[in-house]
Amino acid sequence: MPHPSHNLFNTRRSLGSERFECAYYSLPALAEAGEGSIEILPVSIRILLESLLRNYDGHQITEQDVINLANWDAHSPKAAEIPFKPARVVAQDFTGVPLVVDIAAMRSAVAELDGDAQMIEPLVPVDLVIDHSIQVDAYGTENAFQFNTRREFERNKERYEFLKWGQQAFEKFKIIPPSIGIVHQVNLEYLAQVVMTEESVAYPDTVVGTDSHTTMINGLGIVGWGVGGIEAEAAMLGQPVYILTPEVLGVHMKGELQEGVTATDLVLTVTQRLRAAAVVGKFVEFFGEGVEALALPDRATLSNMCPEYGATIGFFPPDAETMNYLRLTGRDEAHVDFVEAYLKAQGLFGIPRLGEVKYSDVLEIDLSDIEPSIAGPKRPQDRIALSDVKNTFNELLTKPIADDGFGVTEGTGDGNITHGSVVISAITSCTNTSNPSVMIGAGLLAKKAVEKGLRVPDYVKTSLAPGSRVVTEYLRNTGLLPYLEKLGYNVVGYGCTTCIGNSGPLNEVVQEAIDTENLVTASVLSGNRNFEARVHPEIKANFLMSPPLVVAYGLAGRIDIDLATEPIGHNDAGEAVYLRDIWPTRQEIADMISAAVDRKTFKEIYESIGNQAPEWEELAGATGVLYPWNERSTYIQHPPFFEGFSREPAQISDIVDTRILGIFGDSVTTDHISPAGAIAAASPAGSYLQECGVETQDFNTYGARRGNDRVMSRGTFANRRVRNLMTPDVEGGYTVQYPQGTQTTIYEAALHYSENDIPTVIFAGQDYGMGSSRDWAAKGPKLLGVKAVVVESYERIHRSNLIGMGILPLQFKDGENAQTLDLDGSEIISITGFADDLQPGQMTTMKIVRSNGEAHTTELLIRIDSPVEVEYYKHGGILDYVIRNFLSI
Repeated sequence: MPHPSHNLFNTRRSLGSERFECAYYSLPALAEAGEGSIEILPVSIRILLESLLRNYDGHQITEQDVINLANWDAHSPKAAEIPFKPARVVAQDFTGVPLVVDIAAMRSAVAELDGDAQMIEPLVPVDLVIDHSIQVDAYGTENAFQFNTRREFERNKERYEFLKWGQQAFEKFKIIPPSIGIVHQVNLEYLAQVVMTEESVAYPDTVVGTDSHTTMINGLGIVGWGVGGIEAEAAMLGQPVYILTPEVLGVHMKGELQEGVTATDLVLTVTQRLRAAAVVGKFVEFFGEGVEALALPDRATLSNMCPEYGATIGFFPPDAETMNYLRLTGRDEAHVDFVEAYLKAQGLFGIPRLGEVKYSDVLEIDLSDIEPSIAGPKRPQDRIALSDVKNTFNELLTKPIADDGFGVTEGTGDGNITHGSVVISAITSCTNTSNPSVMIGAGLLAKKAVEKGLRVPDYVKTSLAPGSRVVTEYLRNTGLLPYLEKLGYNVVGYGCTTCIGNSGPLNEVVQEAIDTENLVTASVLSGNRNFEARVHPEIKANFLMSPPLVVAYGLAGRIDIDLATEPIGHNDAGEAVYLRDIWPTRQEIADMISAAVDRKTFKEIYESIGNQAPEWEELAGATGVLYPWNERSTYIQHPPFFEGFSREPAQISDIVDTRILGIFGDSVTTDHISPAGAIAAASPAGSYLQECGVETQDFNTYGARRGNDRVMSRGTFANRRVRNLMTPDVEGGYTVQYPQGTQTTIYEAALHYSENDIPTVIFAGQDYGMGSSRDWAAKGPKLLGVKAVVVESYERIHRSNLIGMGILPLQFKDGENAQTLDLDGSEIISITGFADDLQPGQMTTMKIVRSNGEAHTTELLIRIDSPVEVEYYKHGGILDYVIRNFLSI
């Protein structure tokens, strides 16, 4: 939010032309005042610096904050936090519903303390795009979209009515209804402005979002990243988002992609390279002449998968290509001229060349070296060259589970469906459906395949879920959509679908074959994540790839094929057809794009949003300042986070005599901790819903029920593929309850411990909390009574979320872990020595008392990294902190 009254360092300037006039806070003027060499800073750092300069108020943002960042040291950034105030917030409905639930609960808490509930009001614009709830129930038919949309509204009517209440209750809260598109693609094509104005002050468009792939907007030259829902709520209410001053890795791109290589191949290679470069907590900024050769949708694809390579942002500075994209997507011409003028005045326009900017380090990528690839079968960073897919899968098939294989020792399955059969083939996700080159490529490949007489096997579940309606229009305008439909790739909805686990049920014959033969089948999708049990709980091998390859593997019907040497299929005459026979050329794709992707289509689609979702317009929500909570609801419940809330926080204390709730290995994702997919009838959450009278066919998903803490607490660690090392012989949400030594569900054990006032702790390995920015992966453990988490390393967002919920994040010393300490889960754990004077980055003592009475102590690092995080923890969480700040005004 601008502060147009100050003139720190005499930096307030005017910018105008015949078409616009505004004030701005000048970065070149800051340099002229002797504060830093702005022109050699990474462009992403310059944008953060502008935010500090403009939002300076002497309280939340001080003069020293501005000076520190203006003098950013590439090789040794100050260990200081940046109080970043984003210009806006975006959300999707899986994370957005609990966000609105929390804000509604905050209003209720303030009202109970006789405060003004309306003081809890977003101070920055919030756009919520409903995209996570549509499921692929119907597919392969012309009415699949209509059927899935009808089921979506039947399942989610109560949630959507709640969101309608939120839209009328909060002034700056706007909703993009279902059936429009995926939040990140809608943000790219419609919501984002690149430069904004308020009270005649111009400033860069910046954003945080309640989805880790918010970084897709970095491709448009906008600084933004994903945060947990609780951190986003604080940002909505005017609190800065605090980050430690980052290192910035410059990725120098040169050359051009070769014929037959897609932007997806590039992003999978970059993901592998950057994950190996350990960029967690760092900014990545792409530069060099190779960047100038990338179309903006290609850049957005690279930025989208930033969470997969682990960086905070994957940023492309704005340039002429950015302006061209704004014009193409229907932004007003006068606004584009204003954006360009502002960026040039601020020194923010143009792609830096090698040596022009100082980066913390530089990684070289030659685009001409990129080869066709896919990634899987369990992680996005596990890239496989297309020529190696068959051999790699066959090796993993028999490799022991302990070595990340599938442990198959005998049998291949009977009939058509065997190990390696592709049973889901999904063109899905904003990662790729935002990119006309790969979508047109998929359509052309489908056209050639149909003309060659190829068909997709009946056991393959096919789907097309564009990230916006624009995609359908240009596929229709090019005449390619009928060919995709001929192969079964009918539009099933406009949302995330299979990429987030909303893949729907498998064909009954397929499901029976998997169950009977314990088959390792495969899914192929153009998404960004393929963690275990994410796409579908019964599919063990999941592969990410470009849309054309999704269609190719769908036609083949199996993943264990060498597409370079083996035929993809045979026509009715028995003639072999190879991938090279149907793969489109770059020129064919370019010709189609220039003929069909136009400004008019974008403008017409986004100017008629209200007409595209009549079911939404027919819904009626509650009205008023306070939400009327309904105790009988199984979707929306008044959360217990503010029960017994007081104006003053309680004194923090050491954590003593805890029991171990679980011991997990490496790469535990937020999907493992808090799944988003189907709810099993026999699970604690399933039992609860049945007790409430909900039929199994109406369970919906965990993601859809995130407004109900009673479902979500029972669903914590309920992922069917999560492995608790305390129960090595069983997968899923199980543990051993001590001192009895009985095996039970994690929820039942946590309930027992809570009833007996016994706190709990969780242990895990490296990269704990990787994946989605899922706040319920912290909220769930909080409600289960978890007081601390001890791991070898954290992913950025999840560590913040733990602090935001008042859970202490702890980290082992190098070389130490649960295995070197011989933990088996029977121990009693105490963590002491931090409560009296908690400081960022301090060490604390962990005492381990084994079942035989032996005791051992070791030191742990407290991963509370900044002073403000200390305050959040002392208040019991970030939202408690925010409420108390409001009440103190």
